[in-house]
Amino acid sequence: MAANALAASPEASARDLMLAKEFHGQNIVGWAMSEKLDGVRGLWDGRQLISRGGHAFAPPPGFTKDFPPFALDGELFGGRGTFEQTAAALQTGGSDWQGIKLHVFDVPEASGSLYERLQEARDWLARHPACNFTVIEQRPVQSMEQARRFLKEVEALGGEGLVFRNPELPYSAGRSDGFLKWKSRFDEECTVVAHHPGKGKYTGLLGAVTCENRHGRFRIGSGWKDSDRRNPPAIGAVITYRYRGFTAKGLPRFATYLRRFQEN
Repeated sequence: MAANALAASPEASARDLMLAKEFHGQNIVGWAMSEKLDGVRGLWDGRQLISRGGHAFAPPPGFTKDFPPFALDGELFGGRGTFEQTAAALQTGGSDWQGIKLHVFDVPEASGSLYERLQEARDWLARHPACNFTVIEQRPVQSMEQARRFLKEVEALGGEGLVFRNPELPYSAGRSDGFLKWKSRFDEECTVVAHHPGKGKYTGLLGAVTCENRHGRFRIGSGWKDSDRRNPPAIGAVITYRYRGFTAKGLPRFATYLRRFQEN
């Protein structure tokens, strides 16, 4: 297997994916909701798996042998808290794809409502149960209180957030008002501009970094694994952090390190 398992695919880049907008309190009663998976976007075009950037993945032999002849849009996902491992496996290919499946949230070329489109994928899966894809459960939204409870459940389990879909809208390219994502914690990128040494049990290791982005300069001292503290992102590296709103000075509140930035 080549060191980089992504190959350019001109055909893939011609397809526009449906992309989510942020949820800002819109009326979503009657919509479908599901967990927002922290994986890597993947489109099965009937012949190959393609990334959001229009590159073909090189999965292990046999991974897609029972996939359908029609398109599936979803997330290549290996489980909560495994984004870095999943992204690395997708880059290198090979047996590290073990545990990774395509979690399908739409069948782009099918007709009917979202539920009807997804039923086509379920019907195929029923006939080919060994397929390396699954269909993401969609729950009808009955009230905002129900959605808030579901968000808390997902986040308590280490999930990223929720996705809302207007089930009556067809699949369409680009940002959609009928495709919304909701998180109580937000992710953003910043550039590392300084390292600060640790104290106490972290003596000799990284204690924190100073980062910079459009919000200004701020420190990130939590969220680091011991392996990160031993081998921190270099000055000039871009990292992803998680935060909850902003301070009175406009800086990210409760910023915690999430991972080295990987464009997916």
